[in-house]
Amino acid sequence: MDTQNGITATAPAGKIPEPPEPHLPDDQWGRRAWELLQKLRSRAPLIQCITNVVSMDLMANVLLAAGASPAMLSSLNEISDFTPGVDALCINIGTLSEDGLASMRAAASVAAEAGRPWVLDPVAVSASDFRMEACLGLLELRPAVIRGNASEILGLASARRIRNSKGVDSSHQSLDAVEAAKSLSRSSGAIVAVSGAVDYITDGHTVVGARNGVSMLQKITATGCAVTALIAAFISVEPLSALEATACALSIFGVAAELGMEMATGPASLRMHLIDSLDGLNEHVLVSRMNVFRVS
Repeated sequence: MDTQNGITATAPAGKIPEPPEPHLPDDQWGRRAWELLQKLRSRAPLIQCITNVVSMDLMANVLLAAGASPAMLSSLNEISDFTPGVDALCINIGTLSEDGLASMRAAASVAAEAGRPWVLDPVAVSASDFRMEACLGLLELRPAVIRGNASEILGLASARRIRNSKGVDSSHQSLDAVEAAKSLSRSSGAIVAVSGAVDYITDGHTVVGARNGVSMLQKITATGCAVTALIAAFISVEPLSALEATACALSIFGVAAELGMEMATGPASLRMHLIDSLDGLNEHVLVSRMNVFRVS
């Protein structure tokens, strides 16, 4: 979808599980997504978000609407006490600073040691050398999932800044970044998701597409950030099937946006109705609307 950035099973400590290739027929993704959403709602996983100041409100409310418990805790002094007890960690570099980066590195290290999955959102990675170097360093700490727009994934996969990048906005289509996403997945060991009009998710070999959402999401800041946090919540309840969990999270967010758009008159009301729709999402609606398909 087009977005705007602004007791669970765990892997052995320090290791990210290899997800099995999905063998779901296209018409079974809706039921799989409902299964994972029910699991999330019943477990209410604790999701720590170290994120930019623009996105905190929407990110926390999307997590709450889905059934998770958000914790917007980022102080370096609290990481060693708090992070081992979370179910997943979301790191978003949107408003990056030296102090913030130190907290991100520490939290990712602690999460890995505790066997907790963490997700990276490399917001505007090509905007500066500082951002690119920060993300490359974070990749060494083995995120379970990386989600970004096409330009962000292209830049990160090549480890080189895209010189004509436009801040947090993508200057490429999601399809343009599929091969780069596969390469980045193979080199990092992470599931890589490319957001766009169609979202593409890959483990380096298999590619799945998700075609849900509305274009007006681009006019609401931090929707991309929020869906990354939602991915963290979904992989916390299904860490051994991170590709499936990622695709389901992206599509569910998109379905909620479609439902919200039916009641909205503009971006502000869409934001409100999206959250309401996610909170009230039921099996029939999700299964009938979800559009996830195998690409390769």
